[in-house]
Amino acid sequence: MVRRKIQMKRIENKSSRQVTFSKRRNGMLKKAFELSVLCEVEVALIIFSSRGKLYEFSSSSVQETIERYRNYVRDSQKANPYLGQNMEHLKQQTASMKKMIDGLEASKRKLSGENLNSCSLQELQELEEQLRKSVKKVQERKNQVFKEKMEKLKEKGKAQTDENARLSVKLASMRKQARQINLSENPASTSEINISSPDVETDLFIGLPERRT
Repeated sequence: MVRRKIQMKRIENKSSRQVTFSKRRNGMLKKAFELSVLCEVEVALIIFSSRGKLYEFSSSSVQETIERYRNYVRDSQKANPYLGQNMEHLKQQTASMKKMIDGLEASKRKLSGENLNSCSLQELQELEEQLRKSVKKVQERKNQVFKEKMEKLKEKGKAQTDENARLSVKLASMRKQARQINLSENPASTSEINISSPDVETDLFIGLPERRT
């Protein structure tokens, strides 16, 4: 059975979302354990489910790893005062981008006819107007593509007509040349020789045998 690639977006089906969470959570915990054993590194993994349930793994202690991380960040900020400001700016940008992506995903679902129960009358009217404009643009583009194809077909037809005319002229010329060659090779077949001319003698006699002299 071919594995189907899952799109990187929220799984709408609740049961499928829960199954995917269970499988990938176990996979992440297993990978964290393998990384800590094979590479002898300190690993701490914390997962909160959508219901708030905690799943964690640590090669030593989660609290100790978190405290080590805090000390590292604090020392880094002392060494580079602008690092904290940059991190805060990056966090704000990340939150803003996430909010924008969530809004686009929600708009996309509404445009496809999903999650319309929470929409107000005004939102539905705006959505209808947006869809009407989109349909108009699609029709305009379709008409443009159709017109371009018709122009190409007309040009192709004209080219074929010109080619047929050229071939007809060439064929007539070839036939004329063939007649001239045939007449030059067989002069006896021309109409200039008249076999009923009185200058031509013949022993042919028409009449009864006994009257022949």
